[in-house]
Amino acid sequence: MTQLTTQLADFAAGPVTTTASARLVTSLSALDWFAVGRAGQAEPVSEIVRDMVFVEQGAGQAHVFGGGAAPARSAVLANGTISHALDYDDTHFAHIGHPSVAVFPAALAMAEMRDLPLVEVLEAALVGMEVSVRVGLWLGRSHYQTGFHQTATAGAFGAAVAAGRLVGLQADGMTQVLGLTATRAAGLKAQFGTMGKPYNAGLAAAAGVETVQLVQRGFQANPDALEGDFGFGATHHGEGNLNEALEGLGAEWLFESVSHKFHACCHGLHAALEAARTLDIAEPEVAEMTVRTHPRWMSVCNQPEPTTGLGAKFSYRTVLAMHALGHDTARLDSYSEAVCANPRLIALRDRIKVEADETLTETQAHLSILRRDGSRDEATHDLQAPLPLATREERVRTKAAKLIGGALTDEVWSLLRTGGRAADLAERL
Repeated sequence: MTQLTTQLADFAAGPVTTTASARLVTSLSALDWFAVGRAGQAEPVSEIVRDMVFVEQGAGQAHVFGGGAAPARSAVLANGTISHALDYDDTHFAHIGHPSVAVFPAALAMAEMRDLPLVEVLEAALVGMEVSVRVGLWLGRSHYQTGFHQTATAGAFGAAVAAGRLVGLQADGMTQVLGLTATRAAGLKAQFGTMGKPYNAGLAAAAGVETVQLVQRGFQANPDALEGDFGFGATHHGEGNLNEALEGLGAEWLFESVSHKFHACCHGLHAALEAARTLDIAEPEVAEMTVRTHPRWMSVCNQPEPTTGLGAKFSYRTVLAMHALGHDTARLDSYSEAVCANPRLIALRDRIKVEADETLTETQAHLSILRRDGSRDEATHDLQAPLPLATREERVRTKAAKLIGGALTDEVWSLLRTGGRAADLAERL
């Protein structure tokens, strides 16, 4: 057996020692996932996938966002897609993927079928998301740059591990699951900007449940299909960095450095908005503003003069002007054609410059403001900088309340932190 598969299988099936901080971050990601899923259930892509799932019918094994139950594999296909429909879920920059939308749907569905407690869901999800990050690191940037979507590819392995742990698979079963998932994981960056992007998350979640259910029934696959000859890494432009992927496995939780989105726009804009928060920008004071960002974001989220709410979500100049005018960039309804057409916003937007800076990392942005009184303020923000846990909790809970209301947020948070059954959470989807 190859080293990566063996160590991941042993880790996935064995006892784990979690930390209080890892458990808290996992609970916050669970709340975040729930909130973006509930908020995204009426999106067109969500309604299409829900319609397909319920027309097919079948045993009501697991609940679906928006109400109703479906077979587990169908339910997680829908829930993964729906929870990524708004693209407002967490991101792990180590492999540029969205772990929660692939792993939580699979974990919750498998636990609901077995009537397991939520504490087991959270532990399995943490292990699965850790595996997702580790596989992503092993695949490396060449995999992503070639055009594969890590949420779908690395995420499928995380979903499979979480599902397998909840049905009690041992290490030999996990090796089969990892090998079979290697032939099932798929998803392309070519789908970005279309309904295919959130569908990629649903595919990953469904693949994880499917491979576990097959292995439970005695299905045999090549256990070396992840990193062996003609395996996933070799055929999907993986760099094969074993040291980076396995270092500290079981002792260090890389998932803890996941980044939660606190603005309802492209993640490439968030460092600039966080820098703006520290400078206390108000529109009347700004004579000129310059934002410097990593070159990769210049072609992703630098629309200079968007006219739609969707376009605003990919525009440095627009979101910074929105912030300075007092618009809440965490709210979905802040992004609209009316906002883009506001004369005050346009006047300020046109005083903002965006420049590429190769000295900055992909998670950094530098903001410089020339105020009307002639003074200049500057700030740099890095999304990878650790956020105090109390601050992170407050901001995630505030975001959730804006999406689904304070009462439901408090209810779900109480379930996640004080216990309950998987069904208690699933019935609220």
